[in-house]
Amino acid sequence: MKKIKTTVTILFSVFILVASAQEDTISLNLTDKTVSFIEAYSAKQQPNSSIDDVDHFLSFFADDFKDEHIKYGVVVADKTEFKKGLVDKLQNKVYFHRVTIEDIMMGNNVAFVKIKIWAKVKPYHMDTIVEHTTGQIMSIEFDENGLIKHLRRHHN
Repeated sequence: MKKIKTTVTILFSVFILVASAQEDTISLNLTDKTVSFIEAYSAKQQPNSSIDDVDHFLSFFADDFKDEHIKYGVVVADKTEFKKGLVDKLQNKVYFHRVTIEDIMMGNNVAFVKIKIWAKVKPYHMDTIVEHTTGQIMSIEFDENGLIKHLRRHHN
């Protein structure tokens, strides 16, 4: 009987270690994916950005997604509409656009990312150049395939 208890205890311990290692691997993968997403977010708004950069950025999103700009009450949930807006922004004269990650906090299927944006842009529909530095906190919820199903942007 003691041998059976010892065997069960060992098997249970191995199961816990394997499950924990899988969670750590998933968390590391989502951390890498989060960093790659922020890099793609920045890359789509550079002086030499192209439609390929827009498509790469959009590849991080699930087909059924929601992108919310909380401060402005704007919600986008259609990739065609999303892409059109991003392609329109390619007409902007971008002098520079830098995005730095200030902090990342990971959950089971979510990342909270604090970023800083420093940009100088002349929007195609305006006559003036806009230069700004701002912060943003993003809540990025991933689906079971590691794609973004819900992005919440909290602007300063």
